[in-house]
Amino acid sequence: MTIALITGGSRGLGRSAALHLARNGVGIVLTYQNNASAAEEVVAAIGADGGKAVALQLDTGRVATFPAFVEKLAAALRQHWERETFDILVNNAGHGVHKSFAETTEEEFDGLMAVHFKGVFFLTQALLPMLADGGRILNVSSGLARFSLPGHSAYAAMKGAVEVLTRYLARELGPRRIAVNTIAPGAIETDFAGGAVRDRPELNRMVAEMTAMGRAGLPDDIGAAVAALLLPGTGWMTGQRIEVSGGQLL
Repeated sequence: MTIALITGGSRGLGRSAALHLARNGVGIVLTYQNNASAAEEVVAAIGADGGKAVALQLDTGRVATFPAFVEKLAAALRQHWERETFDILVNNAGHGVHKSFAETTEEEFDGLMAVHFKGVFFLTQALLPMLADGGRILNVSSGLARFSLPGHSAYAAMKGAVEVLTRYLARELGPRRIAVNTIAPGAIETDFAGGAVRDRPELNRMVAEMTAMGRAGLPDDIGAAVAALLLPGTGWMTGQRIEVSGGQLL
């Protein structure tokens, strides 16, 4: 069985990706930061549908905790799948800060850096010995790394760094036949950034007006795309940025 590790898999885009991959026969390890009950709901939903999943706690912004997490992951793989390796890493965990460049604090900047770039860099590094040859890495970026909307300078800069890192990983891991790509969602109706796109009608309308397909995205738009990019048939694609935004700000 193919096994995927999805960070931040208890809610939003990570949850949708976990459900879509599980429906295609992929075993799921999902991480959560604080909300264990939400993570167990995803595990239960996958189990009820005939799949297999396990949830592990992880703060992707705390690099010092990664060695202990690797040990927990190894134990879970042995217990649930009798495996020493896994096949897919989805670096999805994250949070947003909506502030102008002039108002963004050093603390907010450092928090974004810890989770969205430093955490992605060093968690991927820590997991490389457990990632099977011929596997996949999918890093989650944002449409905001291509187009510019006021209030997202720090967040978007971190995502731009992840996109550059993706190309370097693709080059360096190519000899192991590990494909590394980036998916860049547009504005999606989730609880991200306080659920702004989902819960503020005026913002939702604004997104719809700037999107070719005439609406804001839904979690399943991204979950389905993640599954399509990670299932068999796309292993020859690597080092690429795939935007899934419905044509936002073309």
